[in-house]
Amino acid sequence: MGLGRRLYRGEIDVDFVGKWRLWYSLSGILLAISIAGLLINGLNLGVEFKGGSVFSWQPKSAVSIEQVRETFLDEGVHQPIVQTAGERYRVTTETLPESTTLEMQNVIAKEYGVAVNEVNIQSIGASWGGEVSTKAWWGLAAFMVAIILYLSMAFEPKMALAAIVALIHDLVITAGIYAWSGFEVTPATLLGFLTILGYSLYDAVVVFDMIKEVTAKLGATSKQTYSMAANDALNHTLIRSLNTSLVAILPVAAILFIGTTVLGAGTLKDLSLALFVGMIVGTYSSICVATPLLVTLKEREPKYQAIARRLASTGGGKGAKGSKGSKSAAVAKG
Repeated sequence: MGLGRRLYRGEIDVDFVGKWRLWYSLSGILLAISIAGLLINGLNLGVEFKGGSVFSWQPKSAVSIEQVRETFLDEGVHQPIVQTAGERYRVTTETLPESTTLEMQNVIAKEYGVAVNEVNIQSIGASWGGEVSTKAWWGLAAFMVAIILYLSMAFEPKMALAAIVALIHDLVITAGIYAWSGFEVTPATLLGFLTILGYSLYDAVVVFDMIKEVTAKLGATSKQTYSMAANDALNHTLIRSLNTSLVAILPVAAILFIGTTVLGAGTLKDLSLALFVGMIVGTYSSICVATPLLVTLKEREPKYQAIARRLASTGGGKGAKGSKGSKSAAVAKG
């Protein structure tokens, strides 16, 4: 409580902007690992995207996931994906011929003591899955365009560019987590992706709004460079960003770790993993990626270069607050 109050009042100043090399290096490592996962493993696309057959039923007695998987393997079905939702089992397979589908329906009914009509079958064609994928990409593209237009009008193009880079950063890392973990990508996952984009954008807008307000006062006689002023603004919004993120992450974590493991709500993990990872990465990117990138772009403007040169020549950029003039001095010399 005391630490939060001191941060809000500006009594403690974390040099986020001055440590831009650290954040860029960390993000570079995370992005490299994520891209490697996407290239090596790829995304485990759900049946809604690549097509396939889905069998669902509720056994009369307790069975294990491994037992259900063996039932399908014994009938020649390759790589069945077994999921549970409470006491109900859901098995996703490749697209099966109608004869094989009906045979599996009878095998399931006999093996697990249920009526044949209690075994639900859903077949999804690959063409329909491709249509879903296309619409998802169009939706993502429209979202990105809307963000660029909004931020360019509400703030400025350089803030829009920094926010877009942070959003792409969040998407790639979240997708990389899915690639390495093998979690299935379903329409619920896409909803989670769109949600974290909106959440990350909200966090960036809060920070940028404060930066815009603080840096608007900078002039020829200012005692702060753009990076120092931006760092001050970031510190003043830090507690708000962290509190908002914590409040949002806690219920998502409950869904992911308690709902899917203790309660067996397996269908929720597709959505909750995207939200959980995306919210954490989104909070990090709005503070440690979007803001330093914005400062890098803005410090190249003649107005702020002049301020940086003047403060560097007088030693005014080496105060205890902000980024201590380290980055500003480098820009001035460049």
